[in-house]
Amino acid sequence: MNADWRNRYDAALDAAQQAGQFALGYFDQGIAVEWKSDQSPVTIADRGAEELLRKTLLGRFPNDGFLGEEFGDTPGSSGYRWIIDPIDGTRSFVRGIPIWACMVGLEYQGELIAGVVALPAMKQVFRALRGDGAYRDDRRIRVSDIATLDKAHVYYSSISWFKKAGHDKQFLNLVSLTERQRGFGDFYGFMMVAQGAGEIMVEYGVHAWDLAAIAPILEEAGGKLTAWDGKLDIDKPDVIATNGLLHEQARRIICGT
Repeated sequence: MNADWRNRYDAALDAAQQAGQFALGYFDQGIAVEWKSDQSPVTIADRGAEELLRKTLLGRFPNDGFLGEEFGDTPGSSGYRWIIDPIDGTRSFVRGIPIWACMVGLEYQGELIAGVVALPAMKQVFRALRGDGAYRDDRRIRVSDIATLDKAHVYYSSISWFKKAGHDKQFLNLVSLTERQRGFGDFYGFMMVAQGAGEIMVEYGVHAWDLAAIAPILEEAGGKLTAWDGKLDIDKPDVIATNGLLHEQARRIICGT
């Protein structure tokens, strides 16, 4: 295993959990909420957690790049870039719902090589390093082997996103062909696919920081994550993640092709 990858992976594990514990101190405490220009919420917990992650990770690896949801992009010269979401699921966070996470993704020369998704309120950590497998805490996880849509569980964030994308009919078509559907939005649906609890997570309106930590975990668990066009691109607003066996079939349905 590449020592530089391992050192950064270990640092990501520590930093994500520290930032998560910081945010947990504000959880369910009735803190003030501000609304950004895109009408997404932000709190002192989001900003403080990102500042902690920047200080911790760039303190150890000062030549690395860094992209965070709250404070933007800082270029680096090492070939590595941290891509983080200090609180993924802020809408849940501010309403006292424990499904939120501190996410740290690591990119090397354009390839996503590691991801950590820490769930402080649920006392779980999902993690993966390229070539080392995917884990929930210390338990190795893997996608399911379900190969037919009629037995599949599909997850999503909100039907309103599919309306915005003009794909609400395609989404409902996918729903009609599957066994069960759950609105496990944000990171959580992806992690459920990674651990084999469901087969498909489909979403619209995502950003690089929503996906960078998730992609390595999905792939190391044996799954597949792409944009709706079938290519991995974390800068596109649409994404579908599956156990791999149902990927092309589900992707074609959501695309309406």
